[in-house]
Amino acid sequence: MVTLSLALSASVRAEELLPYTIVNDGIPASLTGSPGDAARGRALVLARTTTCILCHSGPFPETRFQGDLAPDLTGAGTRWSVSQLRLRLVDASRFNPQTIMPSYYRAGGLVRVGRNFAGKPILSAAEIEDIVAFLATLRD
Repeated sequence: MVTLSLALSASVRAEELLPYTIVNDGIPASLTGSPGDAARGRALVLARTTTCILCHSGPFPETRFQGDLAPDLTGAGTRWSVSQLRLRLVDASRFNPQTIMPSYYRAGGLVRVGRNFAGKPILSAAEIEDIVAFLATLRD
């Protein structure tokens, strides 16, 4: 888990947000220009620091205490396209302005932001792509 903790601590550092284009209900192009790594994405989804499983449950039999406030991630790759998954992670408020899901790749216009995250995205572009790659593998 050393690599995971290093990756998570890297996401706390300020990073310049890379430009992206929203088309309809998604972001079709990778934020990094290359696909993410599904294995790293799975580790990020299961890490308590990303908070995914505080609200979401999914096909993670080894993980206890999964949330039930948000959609089950089982079949996420069937329900949403890669483009749609990317936008949901980047800025979930585009779909529901009242959502409690964090906008993981925004730095401005946010409320209730902890001091360590003010002016910074929660996740890096690479971490977003890793999670997208993993969620896309979750098919019914």
